[in-house]
Amino acid sequence: MNRYCFALDLKTDPTLIAEYEAHHKQVWPEILQRIKESGVENLEIHRVSNRLFMIMEVGDGVSLDQKTAADASDPIVQEWEALMSKYQQALPFSKPSEKWVPMEKIFQLEPVPTSSNGAAQRSEHTQGDESGPQ
Repeated sequence: MNRYCFALDLKTDPTLIAEYEAHHKQVWPEILQRIKESGVENLEIHRVSNRLFMIMEVGDGVSLDQKTAADASDPIVQEWEALMSKYQQALPFSKPSEKWVPMEKIFQLEPVPTSSNGAAQRSEHTQGDESGPQ
């Protein structure tokens, strides 16, 4: 499975933001069906102020380019996108006609290595004086 993260802004209007959220509490069944049929296994949208973050997990072999092309040629998806455009605005640095901007992963927590007895191993940064600050 592959995970992609995207960002997009909403227009800075509390009424429009509330309407946008209301639409996402009742997404059209046809849109949900198309999302699932395109190979998307999980999709979340989070908001802080007027900034949106979308996390999309897709199955292995799913092409985002093919999904984008299929969405562009689907009249129902285009109707939904036209409705959502009332609420959305491009990020200041987005390319022309770019809506959701791909985000770059800059950190990932790796599992803590364990010793043969199952205890977590400490790095050199956490070893040393156990007494704490003086």
